[in-house]
Parts: sequence; C-alpha cells; structure tokens
Amino acid sequence: MHIVGCDFHSRYQQIAVLNEETGEVVERRLEHGNGEAHAFYASLPKPVRVGIEATGYTQWFERLLQELGHELWVGDAAAIRASVVRKQKYDERDARHILLLLTENRFPRIWMPSLSERDLRQLLIHRVRLVQWRTRIQNQLHAVAMGQGLCRKKKLWTRSGRQELESLPLDPWASRRRRELLELYDRLNPPIEELDRAVWREAHGNPSAARLMTHPGVGPLTALAFVLTMGPASRFARGKKVASYLGLNPREDSSGGHRRTGAISKQGNALLRWLLVEAGQTAARRDPELHRLYQRVKFRRGSPIAKVAVARKLAVRLYWMLRNQSDYAPRKSAAPPMPGSSSSAVMSPCASGR
Repeated sequence: MHIVGCDFHSRYQQIAVLNEETGEVVERRLEHGNGEAHAFYASLPKPVRVGIEATGYTQWFERLLQELGHELWVGDAAAIRASVVRKQKYDERDARHILLLLTENRFPRIWMPSLSERDLRQLLIHRVRLVQWRTRIQNQLHAVAMGQGLCRKKKLWTRSGRQELESLPLDPWASRRRRELLELYDRLNPPIEELDRAVWREAHGNPSAARLMTHPGVGPLTALAFVLTMGPASRFARGKKVASYLGLNPREDSSGGHRRTGAISKQGNALLRWLLVEAGQTAARRDPELHRLYQRVKFRRGSPIAKVAVARKLAVRLYWMLRNQSDYAPRKSAAPPMPGSSSSAVMSPCASGR
C-alpha cells in the first residue's frame, strides 16, 4: 500500500508518500491548476490511502480520489495539531506528521458526510442566505417608511401596506432607493418559495428528518439540517456530546478546585446552532416542559441565555429521537408547584417542637 500524508492548500498540496513494500518515503509539492496532482494520483498503483486535515475546498479532490479508487481519510485538524510537540510548523513538516500518524494508527479520523449530503447542505445554506438578504431589504424599507412617519411593522408587507409605502412622497434619491429595494425584494420571493418547496420535499423524503418534524417547532429546514450535520446518532455516546459538538456548551476555565464557566463555545456548525435557537423559540411556546425551562432561565439569567438553554435542550431531544428511532411524545410530568410553595415538605413550628 502507498500511504500519503497530504498538507492540503487551495492552490497546491505538499505530500509525503510511503511505499510500504520498499519503505521509501518521497516528498513532493503538487500544483492543482496545471493538472499535476491529478496525474500523480492517477499514476499510483492501488491500494492508496490519503490522509488530510479537515478543511474546505476539497470536493474536487474527494471526487478525484473516488474516481481513481483511492481511500481518503479526513482528520480532526485540532487533534492533529495538538499531537505535534515542537513549535515549528511548515508544509513539509505537516505532511510528514500526517504520514506518521497514519503509519502509527494514531490518525484522528472523523466522520464525513457524502458528496450528495453536502450538496443538500448547499440547498439549506442558499435558502437561509436568501432569506437573510430579504430581511435586510425589509429592514431598509422599514427605515425609509418610518422616516416619513409610516410605521406598520409586519403590516407593511400586506397589499395595503405596500400601497402606502409606494405612495410616500420622497426626494429623488430616496425614491430611487425605495424603487430598487422593492425590485430586489420582489425578485427574491420566487426563488425563496422554490427553495422552500425543495427543502420540504427533501425533508419529507428523509425518514429521519420526517421523524424530527413530529416535534413541535421543528420544521423541514431545521430537521433536515440536523440530520445532515449530525450524521449517524451512534457517533455520540450521550446528549452532552451533542451539545459540545454543536457549540452549545459553556466554555470552561477551571483549575485548582475553582470552576469557571463562560458563554457558549460556538465551536460547532453555526447554521445549525442558529436554526436550533430559532426553532427553540417556537418549541417553547408549544411544549410545556420547554416553556417552563425558558421561563425559569429567563427569570434568573435573561431572555438571550434562556433561548440558548432551550436550543440546547431541543438539540439533545432531537438526538435521542434519532438514537431511539422514536417520534415526539409529550412527557407526562407532575403539576408545577403553586407560586410561593416549596418543592420539599416544610415542617411547621409545632411539628418541629419549637
């Protein structure tokens, strides 16, 4: 077998190749633009195992290795770097280090979604970005309207509100801005509706996503994003691992018996984390347990932290629904205590002998 440690960059890659039969190690730099990388991997006799750090812009490289019948391992970049003792870092050393981890069976391989699953992720990202652009346009038009004393909030996007907005007397440049913003707004609506239909079809055609949609507040977008991002639920041993993977766990800097926690780590997928926070606000209005959690944390820590707490709880719930292959079922819990009452029994002065 040929084992390749690859330090991958956008325009080139530095490799260290081990021929297990002869023990020879060859180091080379391969350019991407002139086809040198394609020709080199095509010339290698099978079997070939290639190890790279997790990074972006690798779809073409993955397809190339798949077409050639080579095996690609993707490793945790942080774990690979943490295993380096010396502080020196350059391309040749990085490639040799990846090769060393591969040969010593210490390579921190991670799960990777398939190319088709990553293409579906592009559908979700594109839909979210278009909606965000439309929201920015709406906010700008709201500002134009309020500058003329017209404050309609959501009603501004009804037929009557649109007529009021278009009939406002504005100066020439402000009038041009209003006209062009409305044109952009009208152009964004049809593709967003088309993408919504595509997301609906993909979510309902995926059994795992359809199962997650049985939970209140979880729609096709959030359910499909959760399935495509988390992958097999068996990858995670418990719910805390899920919260950590999504960056919904608090950062911690504890030492010497003193526990210090801060804001959430935000180390996971930013899009899914944002979708869970949005879905959690709807779920908290429909699910009694999440509603109580939101109210309790909001009273102690404020609304923003309460939203994150609900999102974390929702993520763990969705994980267990996938892990157990079960639909949503509202939990039967005891009635909440009355205001001012205690959850534990309180002895009266007579009963205590005082």
